[in-house]
Order: sequence, then structure tokens, then C-alpha cells
Amino acid sequence: MERISFHDQIARNKFKSIILLVSIIIVFAVFGYIIGIVAGPDYFTTIMIISIIISVFYVWFGYYNSHKLALSSVNAKPAPESYRQYHHSVEGLAIASGLPKPKLYIMEDNNINAFASGRDPRNAVICITTGALKKLDKHELEGVLAHEMSHIANYDIRFMTLTAILVGMIAIISEIFLRSLFWSGGDRDRGKANAVIIIIGIILAILAPIVVSLVQLAISRKREYTADATGVKFTRSPTGLISALKKIKNEHLLSSEQKHHYSKAIAPLFISNPFKKTGDLFQTHPSLEKRIEILERM
Repeated sequence: MERISFHDQIARNKFKSIILLVSIIIVFAVFGYIIGIVAGPDYFTTIMIISIIISVFYVWFGYYNSHKLALSSVNAKPAPESYRQYHHSVEGLAIASGLPKPKLYIMEDNNINAFASGRDPRNAVICITTGALKKLDKHELEGVLAHEMSHIANYDIRFMTLTAILVGMIAIISEIFLRSLFWSGGDRDRGKANAVIIIIGIILAILAPIVVSLVQLAISRKREYTADATGVKFTRSPTGLISALKKIKNEHLLSSEQKHHYSKAIAPLFISNPFKKTGDLFQTHPSLEKRIEILERM
């Protein structure tokens, strides 16, 4: 079995994340160009301004309040000093990573899970389930916490916020464009664009939001791989995280009652998707099997 360097894994997935982000920008540029031809530059400028205002305001509010919203949605409480292993592990990882110690929280849930949030290292939080604190040994707990510290170190919230703004802008522009064609009967500035260009514009307006949403999910999966590798960098061993992921894999899917503890809006933040344990094209997380396989090669 070919060995993988965590340095190479980190660099490779960060590069792929950037390439995927650039692909969203390219889709945005092509889509904007076609709309400019179909509807005219003045119309395009107007819907561009509207989409920027709505998307940036909505996402930026969530960005600056991400940790508060996430903690509130799971009814998390500050972790008291009596959780000594939790505090000591994070303090050690903060020293190893050169990051300030984030604020620590716990949420009542018997399943193994954890998430990190916050716009930057100085405003970061880590929340872990009571089930994780009960079921994981010291080594496994450090592996999970190192993964979460990696999200903070890699500024993943900031990166995904930028992605969300671009995806949101494309979705808003598509919606406005299609509605304007519907209400105008497709005759707006028809002299500036022939029927073929208009059809291309409609097809792009339908497909662009779907394509960039799939790219956004792919970026999320790459950031998970990066966090796994960076966690190995912090602990200098993949075995703790491997063992923890295997325990998560062996847990049953959440019951309908347990799912009420989680909001689908923050599910991507968790180390493992609470709603589905397998990864595919439409998931925010890679499959646990694939993550374990890669970690075992480090």
C-alpha cells in the first residue's frame, strides 16, 4: 500500500478547493456574459447589484454570527472545568497548532460527534457531544479535537462563506432572470439577442445553480479531507482519528427523535454528517470508509 504524506494531502486538497472555487467564478462570469447579451448591460448591472446586496447581507450575517447560531441550534452549554480531559486536550492542540484556545461547549447527545465554528481563530468555538466524551478514549478524543482545530486553523468557515456568497449570487441572478423572461413573455431586448442565445441563457439559468451547488458540496468534502490530514499534522499520528471514525461508523443512524437535536443548516459543520453516514455526490462529507482508508495510508 502506497504511503501518503499528510503534507501532500493538505496541499493537494487545498489546491483542489481553490480550483473548484475558481470553477464557480468561471460559471458566474460565463452566466453573466450570456445574460448581458440577452438582456443588455443595464439590466444585467441592475440584477447584479440586487443579487450582491441580498447574498452578501444574508451570508455575512451568518458569517459573523455562525458560532452563536450553531451553538444555539443544538442547545450547547459551556464546558465546565470538570471536563478536564476535554480542556487539557484542546490546550495541548492549541500549543501544537499555534492557535488560541477556542471556547469549549458540550451538547447533550449520545452519539459521537463534534463541530467547530467561528469566523477566525480568536472567535472560534468547539462543541462536542456528551456521547463522544463518554465513548472515546484520550487518544481518540484528541484525534477528533485535532480535526476540529484544523477547521479553525484552515479558516474553513471563511472559505465556505466566500463560496456560499458566490453560489447565492448565481442562484439569485438565475431566479430574477427567469422571472423577468416569464413576465415579459421573453421579448425583453430580443433585438439584441437571437433566439439561440436566449435559449442558452435559459438553460444556463436553470443549470448554473445546480452545477455550482454540486461544486460547493465537492469543496466541503475537500475541506474535510484537509482537516483530517491537518489533524494528523497536529497530533503526529492518524491512529486516534482512525479509531474514532470507526466508532462513528459503527454507530446506528440517528432515530427520528435524535434528528431533532440537529439542524440541517449546521450539519456540514460536524465531523460526521448526522443525517447520513455515507458520502456521495450530494453529500457535504466524504464517506467514512474513504476517510479511514486515506488516514490508514498516512
